[in-house]
Amino acid sequence: MRVLLVEDDEHVADALGTALRQQGHDIVPVTTAAEALDGLDGIELVLLDLGLPDLDGLEVCKRIRAMSPVPIIVLTARTDEIDKVLGFHAGADDYVQKPYSLHELRARMEAVTRRVCRCGIDSPGHPPSCHEPRELVTAGPLSLDVRSRDVTLKGRPLQLTRKEFDLLAMLMEEPEKVHTREDIISRVWDENWYGSTRTLDVHIGALRQKLGSYEWIETSRGVGFRLGTPPDES
Repeated sequence: MRVLLVEDDEHVADALGTALRQQGHDIVPVTTAAEALDGLDGIELVLLDLGLPDLDGLEVCKRIRAMSPVPIIVLTARTDEIDKVLGFHAGADDYVQKPYSLHELRARMEAVTRRVCRCGIDSPGHPPSCHEPRELVTAGPLSLDVRSRDVTLKGRPLQLTRKEFDLLAMLMEEPEKVHTREDIISRVWDENWYGSTRTLDVHIGALRQKLGSYEWIETSRGVGFRLGTPPDES
């Protein structure tokens, strides 16, 4: 993969870049937010440190996500849960705390890119999944375009993160089905995901907020979630 490594610590960047190049990746190292935002062309994955000299990494994450659906893995020493939540809300696909092992990082990189492929989303170097999804899915006034990854509600565009989009797409594919928490984690995150399931709850909450109603996503207690329709939208 062509990987944009955004890290201002020269020693960390050199060591990580060398290790990933040995694994066959094409590494593009940058040290500032400005370089990161200017260097997205042709990039298949972003490894983003949050402690940058010119702009906070969370803001960089938001700006990258506004420009591109490229997968983003945050690499940071910040350990508070709120930092993780803010990272996911900013558009990160995964969050890796320092110090981390190279084996863990490689596994997470592979998981993120497998997920892009499995969801049928075109990404440089990764063909879409073998089944061709419907390009436009609707539920009342809610529309989701799989190809462009655009979501609109009553004609108004919604700005969703990659995970939020994939989660909503899964629910809209089979609106009557209750999707188990395990199935959602396996598909939207990864079948080998070993993080907290709190991550799913955070994304469900964010989606409900952006959709403007708790009732767009129904909870089946002890099982999972399914797409709902608010009473005033039926």
